[in-house]
Amino acid sequence: MANACRSLGISRKWYAARMKRKPGGFDPVLVQRIHKIAKKPRYGYRRVTVELQEIFNFDVNHKTVLKIMRKEGLGVKKRVFRPRTTNSKHDFRKYPNLVKDLVVERLNQVWVADITYVLVDGKFGYLATILDRYSRKCLGWNLSRTLEAEGALQALDMAFDARKGVDLTGLIHHSDQGVQYACDEYQARLRGRDILTSMTEDGDPRENAFAESFNKTVKYEEVYLGEYESFEEAERCIAAYIEYYNRNRLHSSIGYAYPEAFEADLTGGCGLTE
Repeated sequence: MANACRSLGISRKWYAARMKRKPGGFDPVLVQRIHKIAKKPRYGYRRVTVELQEIFNFDVNHKTVLKIMRKEGLGVKKRVFRPRTTNSKHDFRKYPNLVKDLVVERLNQVWVADITYVLVDGKFGYLATILDRYSRKCLGWNLSRTLEAEGALQALDMAFDARKGVDLTGLIHHSDQGVQYACDEYQARLRGRDILTSMTEDGDPRENAFAESFNKTVKYEEVYLGEYESFEEAERCIAAYIEYYNRNRLHSSIGYAYPEAFEADLTGGCGLTE
């Protein structure tokens, strides 16, 4: 044991203490190695997993590494500075809040939209998302290098594709008063499908709580676990996470179901209809 501990750079005392853990716990040698690797700058669970597999020959997958890092309090430190993503000082029309006190009872009754920031290789990218408030499914998203309206428009187009063939007349699109949502091009696309516009009125984040909660979830369960070295890597990882969120993440608000399964149950598994 002494030789093994020496080669791994751990103490025999630490190893002995870890071995006293209850059965079913994680391999203490693996945990100690993760601690050492995770100290490297910009190392999230994916890079830790690769190094464990390719350099130290551990037979371990990224899910196990992620569990260990969460349990041990490891991961990339979040930055205090938060860039402003909402510019409500513009000359476009600002719409009233149509969803305040509204009881949402079906799919395509309310979509909620928001934009948040993502750190990519030391620079900020901007993630625009759209959710169906009833099912909590993420219908559209886009990661952009700028805060121009194009990112929000692409997320909207993705949401339209997700609801292809569905009559969206009377749907309420709810967002903050940001220029991306108030601009002529965005509003024209909503009007073209007879969609109503709703906006927060006083900057209170609780007025768009569902969209902001989703973006917070994306950050804590994906973005904050490892900083991205390239824009392409960020897009791939966020795409994979949103697919997981829609297909495999249980939600208490919809009876501990997955959003896609919840929608399939509502529609009989034969496509979305109102």
